Amino acid sequence: MTSGRRAVAPAAGRRAALQAAGRRAALLAAGPLIAGCASGGPAAGGPASAPADFEPLLRSTHRRPANVARDGARNPAKTLAFFAVRSDSRVVEILPGSAGYYLEILAPFLRARGLYVAASRPADALPAYVADHQRLLERLRAEPALYDRVQVTAFDGDRHPIAADGSADFVLTFRNLHNWIERGQLDAALRAFHRALRPGGVLGVVDHRARTDQPAAEQLRLGYVREDFAVAAIEAAGFRLDARSEVNANPRDTRDHPEGVWTLPPTLRLKDRDRERYLAIGESDRFTLRFVRR
Repeated sequence: MTSGRRAVAPAAGRRAALQAAGRRAALLAAGPLIAGCASGGPAAGGPASAPADFEPLLRSTHRRPANVARDGARNPAKTLAFFAVRSDSRVVEILPGSAGYYLEILAPFLRARGLYVAASRPADALPAYVADHQRLLERLRAEPALYDRVQVTAFDGDRHPIAADGSADFVLTFRNLHNWIERGQLDAALRAFHRALRPGGVLGVVDHRARTDQPAAEQLRLGYVREDFAVAAIEAAGFRLDARSEVNANPRDTRDHPEGVWTLPPTLRLKDRDRERYLAIGESDRFTLRFVRR
């Protein structure tokens, strides 16, 4: 992962930049309200979102350089437009972490008319997870012009409500399925998502795509998930596959690396060994799936 930060501006300049970013987000969200429609997503009607809706925030100076460096691989504007997130949507992101890749985009985008919920770690999580959760909270407090309206809930399978029952238009999860499957937590996570979403709400899923000519268990150990398995498991939990996108596909990823998906950027677990080769491959091949809650 690219390291380093922009030079820290003086306090007054930093506050001005954050306030400007907040104003840009408000202007971006200032489209006409849909009468009688308080929810987003393809099942709700109203104007569809487009990648251009998110582009001003991608260029905003509030974003961390390490996150900006990932945009070419993660295609956030196209991904969010495919999920059909709108400025008046109620969105729950699962485990955004203190790095906050999608937090930086979604929270300002939704600030004026929608709602961003960060479903983060509970107080009894492992110490490393709790520490990262505290860094997330510190970040939210430090940048109120962007994050003062963010709601934070706890996520750990279905132990805690991630949002009020039936209140969310979207639940979004990025590169988490492989962890939940390995830990036997997938069914519980899907129950929590189903409970939080309104009928017709959208579950958006991005994860590392496994090969179909290798055993699923071996691919899972390498961090990759069979797309057919993911679809079957999610549909069995009360969702319907609505659409697939290849926006995050990477045909250069052979998915047979010595340290699995973590061989590739941004982790580069082998460090300098074959570094240029893995940088040339780029981030993993990923499926991008949109489900609708039944």
